[in-house]
Amino acid sequence: MWEIILGVGIVFLLLEIFLPTLFCINFAIAAFIVAIISLFVGDIAILTIIFCVLSVILIYSLRPTLLKLSKNEKLKTGIEDKYINKIAIATEEITKDKGAISIYDERWQARNLEDGIINKGSNVRIIKNESIVMFVQKID
Repeated sequence: MWEIILGVGIVFLLLEIFLPTLFCINFAIAAFIVAIISLFVGDIAILTIIFCVLSVILIYSLRPTLLKLSKNEKLKTGIEDKYINKIAIATEEITKDKGAISIYDERWQARNLEDGIINKGSNVRIIKNESIVMFVQKID
């Protein structure tokens, strides 16, 4: 019996690997615990109830904790410290749709966060980025 329950836990673990939702991991952990309990308890009805109760407990207690941890450990690119709120120079005219800036001898695509045009040679402040595009505001 424990082999089947262990296999179910492995299936849930594989699902979590391929569909990283932090949802299937709760079922995998519950199945592993029930596999251990099945060494002492042979009644499938009791094991099913224990699995269901453990799954619900883990979903409501472990999943929020794991979600918080995964948000805190997102890959940091260094963009925030190196570029955001820094001053750059417009190397092209910058509009909401196109433009470029230079900072640290690097060229970046840029977009104006405000209406209007930022002229070439103007100083701008980098407000945020999305991928390889910096969103800027003109410094008066």
